[in-house]
Amino acid sequence: MLRLGKLWGVLVVLAVTNLDVLKIQVSFGWTAYGVLLGILLLAFTMVNIAPNWGRQNFSRLGIMLGGETLIEIYLFSLTCNLIIGIYLLRILFPRLSFTPSVWSILLHVLFSLLAEGILAWNGFVRIYLSSVQLGIKWRGLFLLFWWVPLLNLVLLGRICAIVRAEYDFETEKEAQNKIRRLNESCKTHYPIVLVHGVFFRDRKYFNYWGRIPGELIRNGAVIFYGGQQSAAATKDAAAELKENILRIIEESGCQKVNIIAHSKGGLESRYAITHLGLSSCVASLTTINTPHRGCAFVDWLLEKMPSCVCKWLANSYNGALKRLGDTNPDFLAAVRDLTSRSCQIFNQETPDAPDVFYQSVGSKMKNWRSAPFPQSLSYLLVRHFEKENDGLVGVESMKWGSRFQMVPAAGKRGISHGDMIDLYRENISRFDVREFYVELVRQLKEEGF
Repeated sequence: MLRLGKLWGVLVVLAVTNLDVLKIQVSFGWTAYGVLLGILLLAFTMVNIAPNWGRQNFSRLGIMLGGETLIEIYLFSLTCNLIIGIYLLRILFPRLSFTPSVWSILLHVLFSLLAEGILAWNGFVRIYLSSVQLGIKWRGLFLLFWWVPLLNLVLLGRICAIVRAEYDFETEKEAQNKIRRLNESCKTHYPIVLVHGVFFRDRKYFNYWGRIPGELIRNGAVIFYGGQQSAAATKDAAAELKENILRIIEESGCQKVNIIAHSKGGLESRYAITHLGLSSCVASLTTINTPHRGCAFVDWLLEKMPSCVCKWLANSYNGALKRLGDTNPDFLAAVRDLTSRSCQIFNQETPDAPDVFYQSVGSKMKNWRSAPFPQSLSYLLVRHFEKENDGLVGVESMKWGSRFQMVPAAGKRGISHGDMIDLYRENISRFDVREFYVELVRQLKEEGF
């Protein structure tokens, strides 16, 4: 529905683009025409700068909503201008005392297209630069098919719906956080250390944990990062993790930390706690989708894949990981430690420390469409060996500690390995990953950690 603010924008655009027609009908002087045109152009400029009055026009969400507003104004005003144009050509012009010249009609059309084009491109740029949920797919589809009649309208409608849903979701969350911020729901006794998984770094180029840390901080949490190598043998990454945690304790003055570790980071945390004397510095360890019993498909791949292919992959990944910040990446060592055989030995040699609270979290995809490539493909491979899985890790392999929590699958989609760290920054229906971590940390706070 066209709201009052958008209706004002439509009226301004229609007035700007049809002022020349109005002059012919009303027949006022050029001075009055110039003054009125100046006022309307100023109003048109204001519509383009601040399309939503009083709605944070210059915040990310305000810019995004402004883009959606401008697109709707563009669609309504363009439709009205087409109707007006048809009316003028068929009905009005023959009744005028003179027939407009071809040049005046051409200038009118060009000026109208220019004004409408400014609206459209302003709206698109705003949305393309500010929306998170629009994703690559919808951006790409519109760039490919904007010129196709009817299809472009369908795509525009879908884009506006996605942007509006994102705005409503985020503003609701902001309102909720304003209330919770006073209670400091996530202010645990000990700070949180987020430990990343394999083949990623915490904050190199983008945050491994997506929007999660910001949400926890807004609700009172104190956040640090593990900062270990992205590809190394478990024992080597654990040694680096230990050094980083000891430095955190020294610099912050806290006695212990709560570790929340994703994927292989959970194994590295367990090794550091049990074998490297870190148990006295850790209050709790929460593992997220960690392959505690390994990944059977990794065993199969290492057995079946030719050694030359393994070597080529290792060299390619090691080169890329050096650019991500690893000083001495070892792709094959990291992969071998994820086999079910290696994890069986690891579990036998790495008992839980009695003074550390252990718990685990898991999720699962419901079908191969639950995640983009390559997890869509790996899901099918893992399912062959371990049935229910998150695209990389079997559900049974994720279970560890005194408490295991299975994330409820959202509808027909399910929750993938990447979804659990907000890798795609996607708002998933019936699963809010940021809210999940807020609740997870709130439980740690209630239990005295």
